[in-house]
Amino acid sequence: MVKVEATAARNGFSDLINKVRYGSDRVLIERRGKDVAALISIEDLRLLEILEDQIDIEAARKALANPKNKVRVPLEQVKKRLGL
Repeated sequence: MVKVEATAARNGFSDLINKVRYGSDRVLIERRGKDVAALISIEDLRLLEILEDQIDIEAARKALANPKNKVRVPLEQVKKRLGL
């Protein structure tokens, strides 16, 4: 993984995008010595989204299987509660 200071990342943004896109590198951006952001390939992003979806699905299945969660709330009531 490539580490870059935020100022250098800003100045060399195009090069960093090319490293991520064509070189399969991941770029960690630091500000004042602390990690603040990362550049990853679109493939890595899609994989991350799939993994997040799988985690959400598993959590939903566990919630539905829990006997304490048998009370159903109508969609309109949920929308009203959320101000939608």
